[in-house]
Amino acid sequence: MGSNKYFKNPFPDYSPEIATKFILDKRLKPNISIVTLLPEKWQITMETLEKADRKDVTMYTGTGGIALLKYLKDPNNPEVLQEILHLLNLKSLRNKRQTFLCGDGGPLALGIIVNKKLGNEKEAQSLIEQLKNMKDAALDISSDFPSEYMYGRSGYLYALLFVNKNVNPPPFEGGLIRSIVEAILKIGQIKAKSEGFNCPLMYEWHNSYYLGAAHGVSGILFLLLNCTEYLLELEIMGLIKPTIDYLATLRFSSGNFPSSYKSENDKYVQWCHGAPGFLYMFTKAYKVFNNPAYLELAILCGDVIWKRGLLRKGYSLCHGVSGNGYCFLELYKITQDEKHLYRAIRFAEWCLDYNEAHEETPPDRPLSLFEGIAGPMYFLLDIQRPMDAKFPGFSL
Repeated sequence: MGSNKYFKNPFPDYSPEIATKFILDKRLKPNISIVTLLPEKWQITMETLEKADRKDVTMYTGTGGIALLKYLKDPNNPEVLQEILHLLNLKSLRNKRQTFLCGDGGPLALGIIVNKKLGNEKEAQSLIEQLKNMKDAALDISSDFPSEYMYGRSGYLYALLFVNKNVNPPPFEGGLIRSIVEAILKIGQIKAKSEGFNCPLMYEWHNSYYLGAAHGVSGILFLLLNCTEYLLELEIMGLIKPTIDYLATLRFSSGNFPSSYKSENDKYVQWCHGAPGFLYMFTKAYKVFNNPAYLELAILCGDVIWKRGLLRKGYSLCHGVSGNGYCFLELYKITQDEKHLYRAIRFAEWCLDYNEAHEETPPDRPLSLFEGIAGPMYFLLDIQRPMDAKFPGFSL
């Protein structure tokens, strides 16, 4: 195991007695630090983010992520909504990529929602058409467009689903979404069959069969399980479920999961690779199939994250502590077991105390949502209402 990748967890694990210091009636106690210090933390973070590079407008590393953070805090404040449009800088988009996190899909999706809220119907409709017109590569199974989350079909599909969930009536028709789902399933079947996998679906990215949330099959399956209304029963039971069951067999003895197929390197415990991404797939599988075995697998992933999730890489959403902290919120929402909320609170405390000694690898883009300080701030805001918390750009 990659023990050099994480700090030893200094917090006592859950007990009802310890939890009473932090939780009251399934809510955070108002006197704990991640509540009382939140306004000051927000102010400092916002002042620092003012220095962000305005040329990058993506959700992952650019001002789009800052816009999403502001939207989380004040989704109905007209003045803030105008600030968000300024950060999105939609006129600068060049249709280079389609995905929510790393392309134009995210800024367009949030821009549609914000313009709708502001009553800018003509502008919103223009953005809807712009996002819809990016569909060709996603629908063409012979294109070199990958199917993974950050740069591929799943990331484009998420952008459409995100808009449909937040705009009424949903602007993207079911036929378009179904066509993208069909393409993802078809590509997965072709790859699994041609390479002789013992599961119906498999996906390749950069010449590797990644398994985690960001680039791999667990992230793709999680998204597909979030839109079962566009799937056939045969696809759910005959393609997706057997693939999940196969992935479960790849679990290391430590409880963690490999980052890619046949990898024996048990070192990554972060959203993009390893148990955290698998946890989301298993929790969603539990909801869809009502099989307690999937919930048990998710809880075991949570135990791995509690032990090995205070990462030396730092605090980020993608490969840091805040991203791992979201896993406990996911478990809490499903189980209502306050052990998971307690664990999330302790990870949030770690993020609140932004200590340079706990970030041994400085992020390439420190003023961003997925690599930098905006991510921990997003987590600290979201944990204030744990039952509504959603990992940004991934959960729906």
